[in-house]
Order: sequence, then C-alpha cells, then structure tokens
Amino acid sequence: MRILFSFIGGVGHFHPLIPVARAAEAAGHEVAVAGSGALTAAIGAAGFRAFATSEVRSTVREPDREPPRLDPEADERQLRDGFADTGARRHTEHLPGIAAEFKPDVLVRDEVDLGAAIVAELLGLPCATVIVLGSGGFLRKDLVAPPLHTLRADLGLPPDPGLAMLDRGLILSPFPPSLRNPEFPLPDGAFHYRAASAPPPRRAAGTPTVYFTLGTVGINLDLFSRVLAGLRELPATIVMTVGQGTDPAEFGPQPDHVRIERYIPQDDLLPTVDLVVSHAGSGSLIGTLAHGLPTLLLPLSADQPHNARRCTALGFGQVLDPVTVTPDQVREAAQTVLADPAYRVAAEHLRDEIDALPSVDATIPLIEQLASTGVRSDTV
Repeated sequence: MRILFSFIGGVGHFHPLIPVARAAEAAGHEVAVAGSGALTAAIGAAGFRAFATSEVRSTVREPDREPPRLDPEADERQLRDGFADTGARRHTEHLPGIAAEFKPDVLVRDEVDLGAAIVAELLGLPCATVIVLGSGGFLRKDLVAPPLHTLRADLGLPPDPGLAMLDRGLILSPFPPSLRNPEFPLPDGAFHYRAASAPPPRRAAGTPTVYFTLGTVGINLDLFSRVLAGLRELPATIVMTVGQGTDPAEFGPQPDHVRIERYIPQDDLLPTVDLVVSHAGSGSLIGTLAHGLPTLLLPLSADQPHNARRCTALGFGQVLDPVTVTPDQVREAAQTVLADPAYRVAAEHLRDEIDALPSVDATIPLIEQLASTGVRSDTV
C-alpha cells in the first residue's frame, strides 16, 4: 500500500505525522510526505520521500526583539485567510500532481491541511486525519467555512454546509482524551493512540532541572531574557533552547547552572527534567505530558491560549502573561509549581492516561482498512 502524508505550515504540523508514517513503513508500506518547500530538507532528514507543495526557501527566521504582542483576532484571520484560503487553494493545486506521480492508496493529512481533505474528495481517495491541536477550540468550522465553501464551488464540488469532509474517514489523535476541551469534542469514533514508547524511569531526586522553550516559531528575545532572568535565580539547573535562528551568545555569559542551546531533542532532555516552561504549543505539551511533568505556560498565539486554559483546568500547570511577566513572577511561579506536589500528581495522571493508550502501531490496521473499504475496521 502507498500512503501519502500531507501537512501545511511548520514542523509542528509535520512532527505529529512522523510516528504514524514510521509505523506504516515498519508494516511494509511505501510512504511519502508532502509539505512546504521550506521543509523538504526536514522531511528528507526524517527519512521520507519528500514532495514540495510550495517553493523551496529557508526556514530560519530572525528572532523578535520587541516584547510580544498578543492578537487573537489576527491569529484567527491567519487561520481563515492563510490556511483555509491561500494554503488550502495551494494544496488543491499541488497535491493532485503529487498524487498522480506517487499514486497513493490513501491520504493522511494533518488536521489543519484543509486543502488535502478537498483533494481527497476530488480524487476519490480515502482520507485519514491526524490531530495536531491538542485541546481543540482554535480550528472551528464556522471560522474556516467561508473560504472553503468558495474553494469547493470553484472546483465544482457539491455544497458541504456542515464541512462533513473534515470529519470523514479516520480521525487519529496522539493526545490523551481528557486534554480535549469538552466544548470542542472530536468526532465520534476518533482513535486515540500513544505516539511514542513509554519514557524511561526518571532519575533519582536531586537538584531540579527546568527546561525552557518557546518552540520553533515564537522566538522572542525579550521574552526569553525576562524568563531566563527569573529562572536562573532558582536553585536548579536551567536548560533553554532558542531555535536554529538564534545565537545563544545573544544572552551573554551565564552562570554554570544555566545551559543555552539552539536545539536539543525533547526525548533526550525530558527524562531529566522536573519542570517545563513553554509557550503551550501542542508539540511541547504532548512531550511534557508523556513524561508526567508540571508546567509553566506563556501562550503567544494560535492554539496556545486554548491549550494553556485546558492545562490550568486539569491542574498541572500555571499560566503567565508573556507580555507583562516579570523575572520575579517567573521565579515565584516556578518555585510554587516545583514545591507543590499537586501539580506533578495531576501531570502524572495525564501521563498514565497516555501510557494506557494503544501504541501508534495500532493505527496502521485502521488505515489499511480505510484504504481498502473507505471505512475504519471497527465500524464494519
């Protein structure tokens, strides 16, 4: 069987596809990945055949030096105009040619790759969706419907008033069910799975380690500097990753207990960590939860505020305002979360929920059945 994986946007939309793609290859299937031309090198480095859906360009971004500005309305406009309009239209232009070359039996898309859902319908391909936005609430049908209705009409497809196309086929979620905001449930029958093996046993207690990241997109030197100034006052080892486009030397000399790197794989670092400070991105969050770690969250944009609110509701983290937060507030919040075992207990409940999920290998028979019948195997 040939499986074409497709994503839109940055690595945060690609990484959730990787475990499923690797499981498919391990089961003997042929895999290719279609995504931004800026990320074809990253797709190849992950070991997959790459198809570009846009021009090849650099992914390195200059970091922001001004304080962050939060604009939820701009985030929604970007989702509507950038992903559901321009991006979806671009994928309906490029994916049919890629499919003609690769000849897939099934298409697997990231949930924000709205154009791929339309292409699957155009080509009569079964389509599976991998959830990439942890708590839900950001990607709403009412928000993306207008440009998608226009695009469907332009392509000669019949009206789909409820956007049933986005729920059609197989829905795969690598997040624990309780992380999902109950106000934004997944479609009935969504399959939850564990994307990675259970993490190794934690090291013996000692000096705590705090990991600070703003992911790969929201690189803001002002926010990095304020948070670091608070964290380095803790009696703890501090590890901060700043992204490929930022030189750690930007932050000047640091005491011995502070380590700043461009990038460290989460799987290498998180088994040694006691607290994660992040932007509440879904990728960072699933790693945090898989290791049962409490968290401090500084949500900046897109799905991050939705994730942050869900984390506080579940009791395993605190949220700080990235615009106004001071070093003292960071230090005090980190001290509180490290000292209060209730945060770790809540995080460990989510970790145990993840550990109890089927492994990612269990997604492959469902995709196989979808490819052969158009429906998932446990519904036939």
